[in-house]
Amino acid sequence: MLIDGFQKVTLLDYPNKVACLLFTRGCNFACPFCQNGGLISCDKREGVFSEDEIFAYLEKRKNILDGVVVSGGEPLLQKDLKSFLKKVKALGLQIKLDTNGSRPKKLRELIEESLVDYVAMDIKNIFFKYRMTAGRETLLSNIEESIALLKEHKVDYEFRTTIVKEYHTLNDLEAICSMIGSKSKYYLQNFVDSDQVLQKNLHGFSDQELKNINQMLKTHFPNVKVRA
Repeated sequence: MLIDGFQKVTLLDYPNKVACLLFTRGCNFACPFCQNGGLISCDKREGVFSEDEIFAYLEKRKNILDGVVVSGGEPLLQKDLKSFLKKVKALGLQIKLDTNGSRPKKLRELIEESLVDYVAMDIKNIFFKYRMTAGRETLLSNIEESIALLKEHKVDYEFRTTIVKEYHTLNDLEAICSMIGSKSKYYLQNFVDSDQVLQKNLHGFSDQELKNINQMLKTHFPNVKVRA
């Protein structure tokens, strides 16, 4: 696998777990607000961190860590992801996968083979804004299929959206909630500007705006939360 980022301990990225966090290189989206823009291109043959290095650490920490978070980039683009996850599972660790939902068949395969324990799927926007928000064309039917797959409840999951003033409205978020259903966990992540963001001059929402959005959505969708 092409692993270009490695955080040895995180208490935030896997709900209720102590985990390490891996960032794979390569993504089929180019979201203007992406905080990991340096991982989009897949122009390298080797990652910054080797699998041997990762597993040497996991072997030493397997009795301390609860799990591993595999993020990106888009991890499902990695050809040897399955074999990598099998090795993680052999250490007795749980796995959380972050994905944009564009590869539903590969996602289903991992779920059905019990190689992931938790899936966090990013929903970029309502469908007629998807091309603009994701930065590239994508098959919306694949996004729909991934949403439907997770709603089968074969694995613990959440949906999430990074919200940006220039791209999202309350009506958009209400439509996303309707699409994923009231029983699904749905997290709103406020956009935070940084030097890594692909598009400049984007804006997040104020604390009061976030509070208002959350309250209005919760009227019909109780599982909506704002993630700090």
